[in-house]
Amino acid sequence: MPPIEVGSTSATGAINGRLARLTGPSEAKPTGAKPGAPSLSAWAESPVVDASSALDPGAAPIDAERVAEIRRAVANGTYPVIPTQIADAMIAAGVLLASHRE
Repeated sequence: MPPIEVGSTSATGAINGRLARLTGPSEAKPTGAKPGAPSLSAWAESPVVDASSALDPGAAPIDAERVAEIRRAVANGTYPVIPTQIADAMIAAGVLLASHRE
């Protein structure tokens, strides 16, 4: 079995590649690079990976017609305000917040 080679402890690879992209390949100096290893110019010329569109949540599901209806009711003074429902919702929100802290 061949012996395990332990390389230098200095940063080589992704950190130097990022430096090469920011400063240009001629200014980035490889640290501890072995002869025959790929140069940093290959890293700088590699394509940049775009963020996945699968992670994009998209637009919020807002019912614009319902929002307009509520705004009209508030402006007219006909929006029903029921204090017991408001209190219940506030207590429920407090319980939820307290349960996530623990």
